[in-house]
Amino acid sequence: QVQLVESGGGLVQAGGSLRLSCADSGLSFSRYNMAWFRQAPGKEREFVAAINWSGGTTDHAASVKGRFTISRDDAKNTVYLQMNSLKSEDTAVYQCAVDRKEYGYYGLSVNLNDYDYWGQGTQVTVSS
Repeated sequence: QVQLVESGGGLVQAGGSLRLSCADSGLSFSRYNMAWFRQAPGKEREFVAAINWSGGTTDHAASVKGRFTISRDDAKNTVYLQMNSLKSEDTAVYQCAVDRKEYGYYGLSVNLNDYDYWGQGTQVTVSS
């Protein structure tokens, strides 16, 4: 059974850093593209970052490029989102997601509809 669990969120001052983790005990990540999305109050869920099954290709939203980095450790079955230089506008619930098409058959997607499994999310709050 797939059960993605995010961790690492919290309250941080603007300019600070957090590292989010996403793990699952029931699904081996190594064949799948993974992504992070976020949703702020009153806003739609938006793409943050994605990484392909091999870890060789990543994509980051323009709003986080240069500040956030997605990575994966398949030995630990974990995907990470390193967030630096946090801003108040980064405040949101962050969710990880799995594209269950093996080996990213259709490429690395930024579209939430292409992701099949989702975690519950972890709250990130950035105070200014």
